[in-house]
Amino acid sequence: QVQLVESGGELVQAGGSLRLSCVVSNFNFIRSAMGWFRRAPGKQHEFVAAISSMSGESTDIGESMKGRITISRDNAKNTVALQMNNLKPEDTAVYYCAASPRSWGRASSLIYEYDYWGQGTSVTVSS
Repeated sequence: QVQLVESGGELVQAGGSLRLSCVVSNFNFIRSAMGWFRRAPGKQHEFVAAISSMSGESTDIGESMKGRITISRDNAKNTVALQMNNLKPEDTAVYYCAASPRSWGRASSLIYEYDYWGQGTSVTVSS
């Protein structure tokens, strides 16, 4: 069974930074694009960032966090990370890691292309 486990979410003050991690198991990680989405209370899922398979040559960042985040992958550790800087109260949400084997060489921002999801990690940004 494919497992995605996120970590790193916590309460942080506005302007602060967080690094989210997602460890994937029972899965051909290197051949899958990976992405991060978030869901704020009362809102739908929003695309945050994605990285292509293999070397992660292609990345895509959602408009709301552009310039403030970096996505990276470590294939040796089956891990994808999201470095978030200059956090704002509107970044408060549950952040989900997702895998898209079908995207392969693309950094897909399309939620319906993601087949496997983690349980999420909660990020709260106080003003």
